Amino acid sequence: MTVTTSGLTKAAGVSAAVAGLIFIAVQVNHPAMTVDSVATTEWVVRNSAKVAMAALALVGITGMYLRQFRQVGVVGLVGYLLLGAGYLLMFATEVISAYVLPGLVHLAPGYVNDLVVAAAGGSPSGDIGAMKTVLAITGIGYMLGGLVFGVAMFRARILARTASALLAVGTIATVSLAFLPESFNRPMAVPVGVALVGLGFSLFRNARSQDTEPLPTLVHAALVEHATV
Repeated sequence: MTVTTSGLTKAAGVSAAVAGLIFIAVQVNHPAMTVDSVATTEWVVRNSAKVAMAALALVGITGMYLRQFRQVGVVGLVGYLLLGAGYLLMFATEVISAYVLPGLVHLAPGYVNDLVVAAAGGSPSGDIGAMKTVLAITGIGYMLGGLVFGVAMFRARILARTASALLAVGTIATVSLAFLPESFNRPMAVPVGVALVGLGFSLFRNARSQDTEPLPTLVHAALVEHATV
């Protein structure tokens, strides 16, 4: 069976929409970011959902980029790479959060507490090692990548412009969480979830107008396009 750009784009659209819905759902009644929460089954379930969300979002934004790589240009490529790096590292940190931290609660509660505090945007009292750098790069990739990629898509006029703008504003707006109470953490994530749903739906509908070009040809075209810039 030949994998076509149309079929891939539809799959990417569905992935983005589902990622957005999960991102919104996990914010509802989210438990407090404490050591006690890490030891619960709910913590594992919610963070497992976040693992799936990050993976689906990465697939979704890849489909968005390949659908409009000529229109978004180098700016879009930079935004995609930054946002992709953010979601890839988010995937890794959520795997650690879901499947590693619960086993460390009784062995190293202080470290777990410091890591949870840092993940929530706070200042840990102890040393969390390389995770401090990982969390910082994840945040930069997510915020700056979302802004640049969202602006590039807005200018390209291929996918829904409102959703593209919401992605740009929603991601960069998380900078304000450094100055806001922790209670703002969950509501601030909702706009990005809505943006992913909107962009995913737009990408799915847009796929109908695509040619059934084989996937390898499309990827090759994207690589050549930017290699000659």
